[in-house]
Amino acid sequence: MERNLLCPRFEKAVEILSKRWTSLIVFQLLSGPQRFINIDQALPNLSGKVLSERLKELEHEGIVKRVVFPESPVRIEYSLTDKGQALAPIFGEITKWSQEWLPVQE
Repeated sequence: MERNLLCPRFEKAVEILSKRWTSLIVFQLLSGPQRFINIDQALPNLSGKVLSERLKELEHEGIVKRVVFPESPVRIEYSLTDKGQALAPIFGEITKWSQEWLPVQE
């Protein structure tokens, strides 16, 4: 019976993380707070429009925090919340699995 209770949550988690680019954005933010331009440059095949959409979605889910610094010009940084940081072990395991089981692509 408990398995049935977990299925909708698991499905929601997979839905969030499997959305194109989302996992790579979270992985990028695991190294610490970053500005939009830094994330954009780290993921060169990702358009700015999609990056903006994904960051908003992750913020809505409580995974990413957006902080606006009232400077001139305004500086905005994105970072992982505690909820987002809790994904670190999962990404660590995916990294280990990929290094062991996936061939190096050249």
